[in-house]
Amino acid sequence: MNNLSSTAELISAITDAQALAGTDKRLIVALAGAPASGKSTLAQTLVDTLGAEIANVVPMDGFHLDNTLLDIAGLREFKGAPETFDVAGFESLLFRIRHDNETVHIPVFDRAADLSRAAAESVEPRHRIIVVEGNYLLLNQPGWRSLKDCFDLTVLLDVSWETLKTRSVARWLSFDHTPEEALARAEQNDLPNGDTVRRESQRPDIVYRFTDDRTWQ
Repeated sequence: MNNLSSTAELISAITDAQALAGTDKRLIVALAGAPASGKSTLAQTLVDTLGAEIANVVPMDGFHLDNTLLDIAGLREFKGAPETFDVAGFESLLFRIRHDNETVHIPVFDRAADLSRAAAESVEPRHRIIVVEGNYLLLNQPGWRSLKDCFDLTVLLDVSWETLKTRSVARWLSFDHTPEEALARAEQNDLPNGDTVRRESQRPDIVYRFTDDRTWQ
C-alpha cells in the first residue's frame, strides 16, 4: 500500500498501471472515500488531467434506490447508507464496462432532484481509463466486497473527521438547508456513513491524503 498526497503522484500511479495493463482492456480505477471526502472533485480532476478523450468518470451514486422503494422499505431517512444502493446492478455495470468495448450508458444521480437518471451519460469505446468514484467501493460487507475484484487500482481518500464534518455541513447549506438542518443531515447520515467507510473498507492499493483544505465535494 502506497501513501500519496498530490494529484501528480496519483496521475503517475494511474499511468503506470495503464502501461502494465496494456492497451487491450480498460483500466478501471476505484476512488473510494467518506461522504464529502472529495471523491467527485478529485475524479473529475484526474479525468481532466488524463484527458477526456481517453478517460471518464463513473459515479456509484447513480445506483441510489429510488425514494419510492426507500419509503416502502422504511429506509428513506437512511438514504446514502450501504443498504440503500443497488449494488448488484452497479456490479453488473462494472462488468459491462470491463468486457464491452462498445458504448455503455450509465445512470447519474441528480442531487437537486434527489433521484437517479438512467442512461444519462456514456462510457464510449475511446475511454480506456475509467475512474469509478463512490463511498463503498472497498466495503468489506456481503454484496459489496466482491466489487474490489472489478478494479485494477484502488484508492482510498484519507480526510480528517473535522474536515469531513465541515464540508458535509457546507454541502447541505448549498442546497438551501438551514444551518440546523445542514448539521442534522451531516450528523445523521454523512458522518455515520463516513465512519462505516473508515472502519469497514478493505485495504486499498493507495491511500491518498490531501495536503490542503480546498472544498472538495
